Amino acid sequence: MTEQPLLKLRVEDAEDLAVVSACLQDSVIAIRETTFLPGERRFVFVANRFRWEDSDRERPVEGAAIYERVHCGVCFDAVTAVRQQGLAQRRKGQIVSLLAIEQGEAGEGTIDLVFSAGIVIRLEVERILCHVQDLDEPWPTQWRPSHPLDD
Repeated sequence: MTEQPLLKLRVEDAEDLAVVSACLQDSVIAIRETTFLPGERRFVFVANRFRWEDSDRERPVEGAAIYERVHCGVCFDAVTAVRQQGLAQRRKGQIVSLLAIEQGEAGEGTIDLVFSAGIVIRLEVERILCHVQDLDEPWPTQWRPSHPLDD
């Protein structure tokens, strides 16, 4: 079913970060499986990524599973600290959607991972350096994420 190659990106600036944010929007992530490795100055997680780059095909039959998801590894390097907002200990087992990846309000030294349920993970970084790579073959799904338009 896959017509597009698997995703493999290197992120080094704010423009690249915007591209990766679009690619990872609506990824499903288990918060407890996000990991900060302070000795390696690395923040990593695996996302269940919706393949937006391959989502414009017409459905041959109504209800047909023509969309795809794939496991995707995400690694931020040069991370000096990690802060969390909106994440209570009792919610660490929660599965959430990644809404956006942005440079934080604090400027170039921070990257915010914005999740559903009001959760934000802020990475304090020396510079923007991230690697994103699909880990296996995509699988079909009939569900395409949608976002209601604001009035």
